[in-house]
Amino acid sequence: MNNLKKVGLTALAGSLAAVSANAAEMSVSGATMLTYTSEHSTETTGNPFGMKTNLGFTASGDVNGMTVSYMQTSKDQFAGMSSARLSIDMGDMGILAFDQGSGSGLATIDDKTPTAAEEIWDGLDGAGASTTSVGGLVGAAGNSGVFNYIKAYSGVTLNAAVRKGSGTSNSDGASSGTNGNAIDFALTGSGDTMGLGDALSWGVGYGEADAGEQSSATAGVKSDDTHMTAFANYTMGMATFGYQMSNIDYGGNGTSAEEAAAWGLAININDDLSVSYGEREVEYAKPSATHVTEDGEGIAIAYTMGSMKIAGNRNEVSSNGGTTGTDDEMTEIAVSFAF
Repeated sequence: MNNLKKVGLTALAGSLAAVSANAAEMSVSGATMLTYTSEHSTETTGNPFGMKTNLGFTASGDVNGMTVSYMQTSKDQFAGMSSARLSIDMGDMGILAFDQGSGSGLATIDDKTPTAAEEIWDGLDGAGASTTSVGGLVGAAGNSGVFNYIKAYSGVTLNAAVRKGSGTSNSDGASSGTNGNAIDFALTGSGDTMGLGDALSWGVGYGEADAGEQSSATAGVKSDDTHMTAFANYTMGMATFGYQMSNIDYGGNGTSAEEAAAWGLAININDDLSVSYGEREVEYAKPSATHVTEDGEGIAIAYTMGSMKIAGNRNEVSSNGGTTGTDDEMTEIAVSFAF
């Protein structure tokens, strides 16, 4: 039995040596952030101080004439893998990847309004009816357990995602989730494609998620959730203004549709200091009740000194999640270091 173990280990060592001869060097980057957070008066803040540490690992190498890349980001002292991505760059044929949380398809443009720091909904409860934590944010396929395809055509980039079954990050084997299949895409470009210069950036996207046999007016009828969005940002001098509209229509009977509209203005005071302000409305179109509009706004400021950054956010929302009289607010000050 011992001899068998020795033979197996010797063969494994030889195999690893052959692989390492063609492997690329892995690089490591990291950042740490110290935060102070103040919540709504109706919530218990507890200890307002916190710290988050991120480590990113990246590697790439040539495999049969194609560039194969891998990335993994771990956070909070290796409390768990937050995201990973394996991609194959096929040159003129585009990039094919399997994504476990880094961002793919429609979700890459869920909110493109300009901001100096975090989005204006960051840190709020976001008790929306959507599958995301914030109402009105599109992303039919999601970011976990999806195949991703990226290809540029004459200045327009296609970013598509396809999911089989539930959107979960599987370490190995099948998922036990029950969510249906999904597919979505985002098209992005600049004003150059329309002769308007690179001061304009734009994007549109659409997606569908098979929600299975939901509660429907007709028994047994399968219905899909549909997601769509469009945005445009324009930069003039030190200011950037952006506007975005999104819609989520849920296929199940008795569910609320969500229509979101947001705008943001970010100004670079100089190379180090930037400020921004934005507003966002999400109308919850309830099938058997009065429609409710959620109103949110946020202001942010950021100052960068080399690898150190100081940022602050103040976000507020009323009729949160489409519930009248439900308000929330969040103030955060963050000091981050990149290394």
